[in-house]
Amino acid sequence: MILVAAIALILLGIAVALVTSAVLEPRIRRSENLAQIEAYGYTGQVAEQSAPRHQRATLDDLANWMGELVTGRILSIREDQVQRELISAGFYRISARKFIGYRALLAIALPVVFVWLLGLAGASVPALVLIAVVAFVAGWVGPNVYVHRKADQRHQAIDDMLPSLIDLLVVTLEAGVAFPQALRLASERIEGPLGDELRLTIQEQALGLSVLESLQNWVLRCDTPFVRSFVRSMVQGDKLGVSIGQILRNQAVEVRAKQKALVEERAQKAPIKMLFPLVFLIFPAMFLIILGPAMFEISKVLHA
Repeated sequence: MILVAAIALILLGIAVALVTSAVLEPRIRRSENLAQIEAYGYTGQVAEQSAPRHQRATLDDLANWMGELVTGRILSIREDQVQRELISAGFYRISARKFIGYRALLAIALPVVFVWLLGLAGASVPALVLIAVVAFVAGWVGPNVYVHRKADQRHQAIDDMLPSLIDLLVVTLEAGVAFPQALRLASERIEGPLGDELRLTIQEQALGLSVLESLQNWVLRCDTPFVRSFVRSMVQGDKLGVSIGQILRNQAVEVRAKQKALVEERAQKAPIKMLFPLVFLIFPAMFLIILGPAMFEISKVLHA
């Protein structure tokens, strides 16, 4: 009876949330428009977001409302920091409020599903409470962990591709092309996260920002040591009047030296990372295969 009552209360809460979402429809639409203005995007994505209302999922509306409720009344979460993390991970088209709303919905839905399934299987009440708590934590923390991991992988990919970008810029500048045009040509030839960031930088320049301002915004979106050093060198070179080609050649040497040091550091960490699987996974299997037959024969002799 306790389990049935708990599930009924949770379902009642979801029903109330849906009704409230329908009542607050104009406010939700206004928050969506503000989120679209705040979020970064690429050319051609605005038309995709401005589709007719009936083609957009109601779940997005509920996530926006839930995110507004969580950030405004329940928790004090800085939306600008969450938005910066989403942009670092490459999620340009989702707003911070919608992401927080999806986290809240997942934190509610996972416990309900697991409690319902395990309740049908006949699990005890303490086990259901424990599973509900674990599912709630996983639903709330899991998306944030995924975004952090995605951002780290993306930053690593950008740092790995940065020497190739610098070499391409040096060749283009030595051919007589101006630096803004060299960035545009590089953005057309480089794929992956670095290419996305370059294209976004070019778009900011098309909107009226200077080259240095767009590069500084790149550091805000992707704050890695290599990108920070590259942008700092470009800003200092512009202020001091130093040749950009010479700056980029020095920067290429410096970045490759740092990459070599990072590779050596990772190689030195490899034995420590291999210690856990070696001791707890590989050695027991080896001992079982090597000593298993001998122990079996010894036990047969002793019991004979």
